[in-house]
Amino acid sequence: MPGGLVTLPRFADSWSRFPFYSERLGGVEGAAAGAAAVLAGEPPGAALTAALGERFTAVVYAGQLAPPARSSGGLGGGLGGAPQAAPTPAPALTRLLRNVGRSAYVSRVVVLWSGDRPPPPRSRWPSLPGHVPLNVLQLQTGTGPKTPGAGGGAGAGISQRFFPHPLIQTAAVLSLDEDTLLTTDEVDFAFQVWKSFPDRIVGYPARSHYWDDAKGSWGYTSKWTNDYSMVLTGAAFYHRYYNYLYWHWLSPLLHKTVEQSQNCEDILMNFLVSHVTRRPPIKVTQRKQYKDQPAGGARSPWNDPDHFIQRQTCLNTFAAVFGYMPLLRSNMRLDPVLFKDPVSNMRKKYRQMELVGS
Repeated sequence: MPGGLVTLPRFADSWSRFPFYSERLGGVEGAAAGAAAVLAGEPPGAALTAALGERFTAVVYAGQLAPPARSSGGLGGGLGGAPQAAPTPAPALTRLLRNVGRSAYVSRVVVLWSGDRPPPPRSRWPSLPGHVPLNVLQLQTGTGPKTPGAGGGAGAGISQRFFPHPLIQTAAVLSLDEDTLLTTDEVDFAFQVWKSFPDRIVGYPARSHYWDDAKGSWGYTSKWTNDYSMVLTGAAFYHRYYNYLYWHWLSPLLHKTVEQSQNCEDILMNFLVSHVTRRPPIKVTQRKQYKDQPAGGARSPWNDPDHFIQRQTCLNTFAAVFGYMPLLRSNMRLDPVLFKDPVSNMRKKYRQMELVGS
């Protein structure tokens, strides 16, 4: 069974808590579970639904693009005598939180604040539907000591976005960057796809690797081709068990590579999941632009030219530590039924997605 060799009993004592449980439900056990569900008056897929749940937890890594606090005018207290108004979340983050909060399947939204300044006060955050809690957690910054109680080898840096926090109670985790562009329909559709493939990373931004004969090393590319081998965790679903593996099972050398560069944590997560399952990730729909463009000509840290060079280096370091290249290519893309078909939009379930440009 894929994943069977990397099943840590410290995580859970029941198969239903692991992402590989759907494989067991698909065989003889699945037939028995389906029959039992029918006899109990439930739909045949009730056992799998119970294992995976009907909700997800959104985890947003934020604080890198926070706008500076604005002067509120008046006298005293601030620079030049003017008090500083409380900071507010970046517009892109506010829009993202509202879109995610409107999902019918979201259980909780957790914002991991990684900025040097404290996060905005609670009154400055957008209001979400009453049944959706919003938790804002201040992270440690830079490299150094581990998060208290974390265990494992990850340090206090960008890897904290994968910390198995007790607030994450659902099997499904929606990992997001603060400048991600996703509509509510896109979130809901990706979640429905993930429930059919809970052992894989399912999401939007795809990347690929290749062997460079001239350099004798692995290359990383964001060019659009007919296949891909990674789905970045800036907009993707995955099972929370992989947070546990990332934090407690991966080699400290891998964590050190990520923390020193403050980059490549998404590549490492793809290495981990592909190594465990020996299966590729799954891309949904054709969206290519999934990052909001910063206002005022500001440069996103993800657009830094050095960022790409670091990722090339990480790819080869990870392959060397794993002892082989675990990433697998795929040319499968999943779209909603009738997606982009020339029929009335009223016949389509995910209507917002029709308006999203490529």
